[in-house]
Amino acid sequence: MSSRHRVFLASVALAAVAVPSFAITNDWVADNEHPFVGLVVFYDAQGEFSHRCSGSLINATKLLTAGHCTAPNSGAVTARVYFQQDAGAHFDPVTEIDPVTGYPETCAPGTLGYTCATSHELHDFGFVALTIPETHDAGLVILDQPIYLAEYGELAPAGTLDALAQARGTKNTVFTVSGYGLTLSVQEHSALANVSFRSRLMARATLVNLRSALNDGFNLQTQGNGSGRGGTCSGDSGGPVFLGDFRSNQIVGITSFGLNALCRGTDFAYRTDRAAVIDWIENPE
Repeated sequence: MSSRHRVFLASVALAAVAVPSFAITNDWVADNEHPFVGLVVFYDAQGEFSHRCSGSLINATKLLTAGHCTAPNSGAVTARVYFQQDAGAHFDPVTEIDPVTGYPETCAPGTLGYTCATSHELHDFGFVALTIPETHDAGLVILDQPIYLAEYGELAPAGTLDALAQARGTKNTVFTVSGYGLTLSVQEHSALANVSFRSRLMARATLVNLRSALNDGFNLQTQGNGSGRGGTCSGDSGGPVFLGDFRSNQIVGITSFGLNALCRGTDFAYRTDRAAVIDWIENPE
């Protein structure tokens, strides 16, 4: 793959926030609309922190995320999910823990099964690498403790986005992205620091296309630059892409990869409005 099309996964290692990957950037707002979107922390076979992603509960125990977050080659064996809007906002770099939520090591007292859950069951849709355009970048985290909410993310029916691939005048179609990733990613030797609120943020994005060589019906390409718009960055991997404005719960994609490590380009999501993906989500065995 040429350097012009170099791609970066959107997961992030906690201590190494300069990892070239994919938060919600630019014109974002706090996401209090989607309580089913959680911050997912993954651990390796020794129980040590591996990486973090975002994800969406589609029922009380099934959380949808990216395949590159859950696949065996990610190193992930178990996970913990925090559903608080400010899940890691009080993270103390000295103790390396958020004293309010317990992120990333524990669920705070009284939160297990309410706003925090563990997982010992991870699935992926056959993800091996970023084999563009069909990346198989879908994953599932099955919670040990059900989280009961008034609403969950809803999978869009198969083919929901197909009409946008052909119709004219669809470039202003609005999508909403949500996640817990970086809000500013800087050059490796920059005097500035990366910015991560570790809070659930959301932003509007618009359609670029669905049919380029990087998409080809498998991915959704959106643009988060411009007034009133925002995009994704490191740690947003696995977060939902909703069709519509901030109040929408209809998921059409999973934040997957980007072309720019500084999170200033267009964003790509793995489409979930495909029959094969929907069937796998319903029956991941």
